[in-house]
Amino acid sequence: MARNSPPARSCAGPFASFAPHARRLAIASACVLAAWVVAAAPAQAQQDYPARPVKIISDSAPGSAPDVILRIVADRLALAWGQPVLPLNHPGAGGAIAARVAAGAAADGYTLYMPVSSAFVTLPGAAANLPLEVPRDFLPIGLVGEQPMFITAAPATGIKTLPELIAAARKRPGEISYAAMGRGRMSHLTGELLQRRADIKLLMVPYAGGPAQALNDLMGGRVQVLIEGGSALAGAMQAGALTALAVGSDRRLPEFPGLATAAETLPGFAASGWIALVAPVGTPAAIIAKVDEDLRKVVTEGEVREKLAAIGSYVHPATAAEAAAFIQAQQRTWNPLIDEIARNP
Repeated sequence: MARNSPPARSCAGPFASFAPHARRLAIASACVLAAWVVAAAPAQAQQDYPARPVKIISDSAPGSAPDVILRIVADRLALAWGQPVLPLNHPGAGGAIAARVAAGAAADGYTLYMPVSSAFVTLPGAAANLPLEVPRDFLPIGLVGEQPMFITAAPATGIKTLPELIAAARKRPGEISYAAMGRGRMSHLTGELLQRRADIKLLMVPYAGGPAQALNDLMGGRVQVLIEGGSALAGAMQAGALTALAVGSDRRLPEFPGLATAAETLPGFAASGWIALVAPVGTPAAIIAKVDEDLRKVVTEGEVREKLAAIGSYVHPATAAEAAAFIQAQQRTWNPLIDEIARNP
């Protein structure tokens, strides 16, 4: 023992003045009680959580596809927990701002982080300290859902299908611009995948502030094509302000039965964003387990499923372990394209 270290404490200390037999009984009872309290603490933490409002940090702008999904899920978690669940938007810097804020939060379960797929799958140098790794940087809790990428065009272009877009781009290489929600985000990666698979050249225009400005610019003729998840575009598509050309799902979506998949033109093409829920490293395992269980209940509720499906997003319930495996598999899937983009920007 190091010099001047305090003496080791034991259960016997408070009972030193007791008679020998009584002291032994008191010590044994105290030790059993202490062991029970230690064992019960995680269960109690899980039972009492949350006792106050919970914040969920988003790396997406208000009104974007991930933000819409977050608010649907947050509202239902708030009802389940009897506590407010407050979305906090920290867009910008390719997701690095939100990741930094979330990583610096107290690991007590009252600040969680709901990043989009591009926080884990992104271009080298697109954002500081990204891509993230689990469980190195954050502890996975579960998955919220997947959202196929929609390829859309301004009605003024006259382009109505993906083959028409490819034909126009081949006639005018580099002249047709497409809006993406920031360099390295899934909308950008989808555009890069499209160019490589279709052997065309498009001009990417990044919009870090979310889809609202991109929609305005598209309707104003400043960009011709917009690639983003359906929840941010559903209203504009239904109103006829956008023409949906194709969707990146592996099959036609029930909510959009007349919309072809990109794979019908480019076999094997698939592009979907996804959203995970994670917590700062050090968050108690009991709280991770509690949120994991409640999140899976919420996203499988019929009302939530219907709300998400109506905007082109589909729930993907998963345990913490399944979420970690899914994220790592997605990284292996997209990394070859990311490496190719890095070599040939």
